[in-house]
Amino acid sequence: MGSRERKRAERQKRKRRAAQRVTPQSPDAPSAQDSTPTAEPVGSEGGFQERMSRRSEERNADARAKLKPLDHGERPTAVTIGAIVSAAIAVIFTASAVVAAVGSVEVSGEEPSPFPLAVFALALWVMAWGMWKARYWAVLGFQMLLVLLILSTTLGLVGATEISVLQVAGSLLLIAGLGTLFYFLIRAMARIQMPERPGDR
Repeated sequence: MGSRERKRAERQKRKRRAAQRVTPQSPDAPSAQDSTPTAEPVGSEGGFQERMSRRSEERNADARAKLKPLDHGERPTAVTIGAIVSAAIAVIFTASAVVAAVGSVEVSGEEPSPFPLAVFALALWVMAWGMWKARYWAVLGFQMLLVLLILSTTLGLVGATEISVLQVAGSLLLIAGLGTLFYFLIRAMARIQMPERPGDR
């Protein structure tokens, strides 16, 4: 029993000495963790997004500064080409609607209905007229049509089981042409949308 009591007394003494060495810190004094300045990480997500947003806005401002407003009655070349293409497709659908309404034509064993063909032809005529007048809504609608044509051509090219080299080349040329026209129409839309147009006041 004596040795156990001596060991217990020694442990108690060591605890008291350790408690005396640790001095209590004042509540007003800043801790070592608080005093260390917290810097934002260099690769933080917020900082990266802000930098990318500023760069994108600067590029957009430079592109807008280079744009020239349309003169009175001016029409961009890409919009003129789009109006001609829209009118050509409208002629095809108009003729198809007339043939479907008057004649007895069968497509895949069924007679096509002239009503959807006539509606689509009318939409194309309105779109062609709007682009000829350099209207923003007409160019936007024609771009949607271009996207649908590009997607349908691509899906037809990918999903075809038997296709010749000539058909592949024709489809690729059609996709390239439609994509090029779509690209130039974006810049034309920006010029059409500019607020100051000489002669419109």
